[in-house]
Amino acid sequence: MMYDLVIYGGTSAGLAAAVQASRLGLRAVVLEPSARLGGLSSGGLGDTDFGDKSAIGGLSLDFYRRLGRRYGTDNAAAWLFEPKEALAVFREWVEEYGLDVRFGERLDPIDPLVKQGSRIAAIRMESGRSFSGRMYMDAGYEGDLMKAAGVSYATGRESNSVYGETYNGIQTANAVKNQLPHGVDPYVVKGDPSSGLLPGVNPDAGGPDGQGDHRIQAYCYRMCLTDDPANRVFVERPDGYDERDYELLFRAIEQGEQIFFKLNKVPNRKTDSNNDKGFSTDYIGCNYDYPEASYAERDLIAAAHERHQRGLIWTLQHHPRVPDQLRAFYAPWGLPLDEFEENGHWSPQLYIREARRMVGDFVMNEHHIFLRSPVADAIGQGSYTMDSHNVQRHVSAEGFAVNEGDVQIKLKGPYPISYRAIVPKEEECANLFVPVCLSASHIAYGSIRMEPVFMVLGQSAATAAALALEADIPVQAVDYAALRAQMLRDGQVLA
Repeated sequence: MMYDLVIYGGTSAGLAAAVQASRLGLRAVVLEPSARLGGLSSGGLGDTDFGDKSAIGGLSLDFYRRLGRRYGTDNAAAWLFEPKEALAVFREWVEEYGLDVRFGERLDPIDPLVKQGSRIAAIRMESGRSFSGRMYMDAGYEGDLMKAAGVSYATGRESNSVYGETYNGIQTANAVKNQLPHGVDPYVVKGDPSSGLLPGVNPDAGGPDGQGDHRIQAYCYRMCLTDDPANRVFVERPDGYDERDYELLFRAIEQGEQIFFKLNKVPNRKTDSNNDKGFSTDYIGCNYDYPEASYAERDLIAAAHERHQRGLIWTLQHHPRVPDQLRAFYAPWGLPLDEFEENGHWSPQLYIREARRMVGDFVMNEHHIFLRSPVADAIGQGSYTMDSHNVQRHVSAEGFAVNEGDVQIKLKGPYPISYRAIVPKEEECANLFVPVCLSASHIAYGSIRMEPVFMVLGQSAATAAALALEADIPVQAVDYAALRAQMLRDGQVLA
């Protein structure tokens, strides 16, 4: 079968694209490598990172309004929600629009696609199936289809000099939030450098501020927890637990730290528990290989992140080096029995904050985020704080353990995202959209990378696909005036 649009990734972006494709009369298929819809939006991220709500429109706003209706409001959006309710809304989309979703379909790692000139002709899956389409979309968090298509991309942090930025590359001076308390000794034996460094601590930052490197911001799972005894299973000590991995936590406690992850409330006595403070759910420095890793290697990295977080919960609840008051604070929290039932009540979706980032003819950078450089072809808006999580731990000039890479810069308001940022260079691929691993610098991506924005970009990409198909032209040649008119008819917020 020849599809109009083949979407790789049943993330929120991929599903928004499929809904828009259906509304515009395209024959589309969604290929989801896992067994679950919605990516992070149904994977535990229930405390929405929205920035300025007025910048969210179209199907993205529809998603949050549907959540609101599930919680009993008429047309008000729900920005705090349970994972199972987000999943229910995505299933509503699938049923209402008759979406063709194929689960367990992952790109063949050896021979993933057929290309004819600068166009993808078909993609091959591990299952042995092939899918042919006139247009393609990579809506995954990793950018695997983008890479397979031969599209240019970056990983890690660019030097500030590449795009004339201020907040890219190594950032020690700006890493003041989510920092370890002052005075944490970095050595196995306190005060003895010859004893070696604690796990995950580097001897130095690796270079001066602003210098590029291979490192990426930390990953974690957005944990959904509950203190409801009728709906709770406690986290047991994970296999492979080693208390030495939590020595920084113990030393942070000794320096006065009392917070180790958020307990942000969502409905029905549940949380979206994300990283907070200097030793938390982020498994700092343990994801550098993830973007280019094999499927098996990624599974091992994800399992290590889960083990780290299960071990963090167990340590805070049970370890004798944690003070009684702190243990009592964390003691009531466990996993909800009515969430992620297919995965032992733990989210199957690792929070991949960044992996590959396309390098197209137009690269979003901090000058666009700060509105210093104009964008003439907006397909949506971002508005969230410029936000990179920590990237590494190292020994400071004072001889203490510190975190590096956390950059949180507030913005004056929403900013436009360019159409050119979601399409590759035409000579590399003329029929591919990349709305998630889009063309952006590391620090610009730190603001763009929010689920409401991904849905906006997925919808806009599908709209552009319809126009490209109608005119039989490369995606790079879509008439922006026509695209803008359709986006506005669909309720997208462009300014």
